[in-house]
Amino acid sequence: MTVERIGWIRALTAHPSTELKTLAGQLAEGCELRLTSLPQAGLGLLTLTDGAFHEPYYLGEFPLSSCAIELTRPDGRKAAGGAQVMADDAELARSLAILDAVLAAQLPGWERVSALVEAGAQKRAAEDGRRAAILAATRVDFTMLNTAGDGGDED
Repeated sequence: MTVERIGWIRALTAHPSTELKTLAGQLAEGCELRLTSLPQAGLGLLTLTDGAFHEPYYLGEFPLSSCAIELTRPDGRKAAGGAQVMADDAELARSLAILDAVLAAQLPGWERVSALVEAGAQKRAAEDGRRAAILAATRVDFTMLNTAGDGGDED
């Protein structure tokens, strides 16, 4: 697989949440699931520092869900996984944590998760390319505004 673990959640969230929840349910079937961090949904605050007085201020809020789990297979193999996702959906965070654990430990079904990660990474790369093209199209060349040396202010 070409995607590093740090990019798995971003790649997986390129797919519909219903698909991710279904797969996580199938892969966790028959396993003991222990929550090491309860699935939570809430808001995160985006904090920036004022440039003049170096004091923090809050730019805004964003939805944030997180979960950490430990999965134990019937054969005794264990895997740990976790996820934080910008969504107001604790169940999605739990499902992503399961998929993270399965893929990290290469438990049965990891190939399906790996294929989703690869496909999601391609979707995200295409999105990033489109966004970069839009950003490049909005760039302005200010060198033409330089009036020094154009002879306009000479006596």
